[in-house]
Amino acid sequence: MFANVFTKATRDNLPAGLFGALALAFFLFFAMWVYRDVDTSFYFDLPAGILELVGINPEGEGTGAIAFGSIYNLMGAFTIAGLALSWGASSIAGEERDGTLGFLLGNPVSRRGVLVSKTVSMVLIVALMSLNLWGLGIASAAVLDVSTDGLFVGAITFAMFVNSLFYGFLALAIGAWVGRRSVASGATAGLMIVGYLAANLLPLADLEWLARLFPWYYFSSSAPINNGLDWAHVGILIGLSVALFIGAYVGVQRRDLREKGTDVTLLDRLRSHPSTEKLIERLAGSARVSRISTKTLSEHQGLFTVTSAIMFYMGVLIPPLYSLIPEDFVEIFASFPDALVAMIGGVDMGTPTGFLTGEVFALVGPIAIIVLCASIGARALAGEEESRTMGLLLSNPITRGHVVREKAVAMVGYAFGFGLVTFFGTWLGVWLGGLDDVGVGGIAAISVLLTLFGLVFGGVALAISAATGRRTWATMGTTGVAIVAWFIFSFFPLSETFESLTVLSPFDWYLGSDPLLNGMDWMGAALLGGAFLGLVAASLALFSKRDLRG
Repeated sequence: MFANVFTKATRDNLPAGLFGALALAFFLFFAMWVYRDVDTSFYFDLPAGILELVGINPEGEGTGAIAFGSIYNLMGAFTIAGLALSWGASSIAGEERDGTLGFLLGNPVSRRGVLVSKTVSMVLIVALMSLNLWGLGIASAAVLDVSTDGLFVGAITFAMFVNSLFYGFLALAIGAWVGRRSVASGATAGLMIVGYLAANLLPLADLEWLARLFPWYYFSSSAPINNGLDWAHVGILIGLSVALFIGAYVGVQRRDLREKGTDVTLLDRLRSHPSTEKLIERLAGSARVSRISTKTLSEHQGLFTVTSAIMFYMGVLIPPLYSLIPEDFVEIFASFPDALVAMIGGVDMGTPTGFLTGEVFALVGPIAIIVLCASIGARALAGEEESRTMGLLLSNPITRGHVVREKAVAMVGYAFGFGLVTFFGTWLGVWLGGLDDVGVGGIAAISVLLTLFGLVFGGVALAISAATGRRTWATMGTTGVAIVAWFIFSFFPLSETFESLTVLSPFDWYLGSDPLLNGMDWMGAALLGGAFLGLVAASLALFSKRDLRG
């Protein structure tokens, strides 16, 4: 039975892992190809501390140092760690959510046997991804005749492996103790993003001692691509991972397992309270699900809470942090070349608006709202089919088009709620930090554009969900589109050959006009809103014409 659980988990997750590794290798290859047309000498004129911050070897030179630093040290680390935490959260809590853990335990296998099988599968897949990235990275450099002298490619891939396992084991432990996948994945993702920012920003404010409290510090601070492995840091991450596995091993045995459908949502609690019962009944509709949007909102309230809380926290934290950064570092930020700052929308990192855009709205904001909207879009139709509940919905006097529209309304509601929380968090942070140069109009503009930006990728997930009926395909397809869009926005401006194609990326519609400084870009808003409406229309057509899965 160990072999069966292990084999099934590996078969289910290995395609996503290999796809992620191949996608990263492709972007590394493409980055090397693009950078060969760029005079990269300006990078190495920057101070050593800044180069190490972005993963570039201060003693190195040329395309290899820049490509490996930017792709593997940042995008690669987030991608593998994100997949690992997803698998860790699904190992026990995901089976409980889907109502399948009881079937597994009906066989001659213990709870801990299932946990061990899933864990071994996760470790194997993460190891295979890391090995693939090592081999494909070396091969890409050889094919393009790019030098890797002074670079420790094996060290960075092994460091990515150890770092990813920590976040996978953290999600595994939380899921084993609480039985809720959304809590396990949300809490782990929040720690990962906050840890990344803390590890890179706190040392700039002479707070390195505080940065040591975050696990990401033990991945990035030693710059393994530049200096090789720091075995003390590797040992800390491995030790934490072992401790988390022991915690999961104990926790999964000590609690009553949850059955599918036993969650009590916030709406359920409000409905049961006498003072709010009538209002909630009106909002939720009748038993014939006339308000599918309300049902959808209740299903994703945990994810909305986690993602919006991350943005509120970042909005409050970053502006005061800017005021703590020494003046010489601010001057260094201001001296970044145009080709470098194009990767974060062409903003001036030496100004409050530029720094806030780069640290909050260029990376954390897009990731958070894409996760929120894409999850809603992927589950909207394909999730109902996979859970065998679409037939129950359509047995009521409603059309397929009504289902699509209601799901889209729920997505819009949460996206604008996310934007509103982002606005108030950022406004509060700017007020606390005393950044008078950041205006309320700019905060409102970038918050609205971020909302519309997230809806575009939610629309992509909804369309793929409508076309295929498979949530995994919708999730992976949207992730691929988002990565390609980010890559176009980040790297095409660095090449004269591809620069004109940057306008094809939704990232350019969102950040290209520097809305935090210049206010609302109405053309960008129109492109984002129009793209979302077009994707919803496509979803209506695709869903109406397809035979639904039984």
